Amino acid sequence: MGWFTKTQNKHPNKDALEELFRRSNDFKKVSYMNVPTNKSFSISFISTLIDESILQENVLPYLLEKPFAKIEDVKKIITLADIQISNDLSKIEQKLFNGYVLLSLDDDRDQFAFLAAQKEIGRSITTPEVEFSVIGPKEAFVESIDQNVNLIRKRLPVKELIVEELTIGSLSKTKVSVLYLEGIVDPKNVKTVMERLNNVQFDAITDSSYIVQLISDNKNSPFPQLLDTERPDRVTAILAEGKVAIFVDGSPHALIAPTTLVEFFSSFEDYFLNWMLSSFFRLIRLFSVAFSILVTPVYVATLSYHYELIPKDLMNTLVSSRRDIPLPPILEALVLELTIELLREAGARLPTKVGQTIGIVGGIVIGTASVEAGLTSNVLLIIVALAALASFTTPVYKMGNAIRLLRFPFLFSAEIWGLLGIVLCFCFLMTHLIRLTSLNRPFLEPLYPPRLTDLKDSLIRLPFSKQSLRPQILRTKNPVRYKKSDIDE
Repeated sequence: MGWFTKTQNKHPNKDALEELFRRSNDFKKVSYMNVPTNKSFSISFISTLIDESILQENVLPYLLEKPFAKIEDVKKIITLADIQISNDLSKIEQKLFNGYVLLSLDDDRDQFAFLAAQKEIGRSITTPEVEFSVIGPKEAFVESIDQNVNLIRKRLPVKELIVEELTIGSLSKTKVSVLYLEGIVDPKNVKTVMERLNNVQFDAITDSSYIVQLISDNKNSPFPQLLDTERPDRVTAILAEGKVAIFVDGSPHALIAPTTLVEFFSSFEDYFLNWMLSSFFRLIRLFSVAFSILVTPVYVATLSYHYELIPKDLMNTLVSSRRDIPLPPILEALVLELTIELLREAGARLPTKVGQTIGIVGGIVIGTASVEAGLTSNVLLIIVALAALASFTTPVYKMGNAIRLLRFPFLFSAEIWGLLGIVLCFCFLMTHLIRLTSLNRPFLEPLYPPRLTDLKDSLIRLPFSKQSLRPQILRTKNPVRYKKSDIDE
């Protein structure tokens, strides 16, 4: 511990580090002798964080056999790309915990060298699981932030791609990278992201989901205000549009900001299909979301207050299906809705094969048994099953969770005030969405405030020949993506 002793007062964590060295078995300090010069030196490292093959093959043979007089000579004899000479004791803790080897000479305790020998442990690149697509690239992000940035660099090999790094978390010391294209992105968006990340006060950041909750404009909203994705091709496309991407070490998902509501209902596979097909599928998703939220509340409101609106033939079917049901429509609907949620949670938490079996068998058995027992009607069972199926069309998982939650306020409002309650609940929802922002940009754009030029890639997707301009909401420094003459219209 000689390099701690001489300047004890300069290092604020000296006592803690010495105690950690004494108590933790994976902290190693070994002394050696350089044969040509008889200089004694020591190396210190955390054995669980370094690749010992690098130490044995690329460091120790040269330090033992090649002559060197001072610490600066290490760069000449060791064949490592990352060697840093320093006299700042405050860097020792950070470097050791980042997988560096500390080299110090016994006769020169003022300077020391940090030798990069990090152990790379991680999984290989696989296909996307959440945003799977039949057409298009089959690569997904992994937990290594350097590998994720590499996937973006391969797709955007330009000097304008800027990567800014910072460390967040007083305990986890998590590395976070902010990516953007200089000359395109609005500097205000980059400044806002960097300020919010630098102001994060939290002890351990283990996933990008923490960042979403800590830097969102409205932390009490059920709607995610940053879009997360596991697809490198999607991040590449949004960077070209002028947005900002955030990568968190240890997370296989990137964050995109600013974002809008309609982006959560567009799959990136839409851009690999003909524009007419893409537009049709987007409209199907939007209809499915509205159907998933409203169909069960409308059923409850109609049977409780507005049965005169039901056609006579349909009324006969509903009456016969509910003839022996002892529960009112609201309790009947809640039983089925909660049963669906239980099956979803059970299927998500269990191992994959068991979860699929539980979802399919459990849904069939419980649904059939509840109808035969007279607890629910077969009509409502069909309605709830269709609503659950419609909610699965949302491409982004976090938005799907928000849609699942929204059904319950609408359901209770329908029971209290009927169709008027549904309208009131819808008004509250729209008021919240109008006030919601993402990086201080309107969350409902281009619907509100209305921007006709941005509608070309929102509810529907027009051909690429019609998308020569970047979205106005981003206020990019270079709004032109290409000249119209470059593509045959």
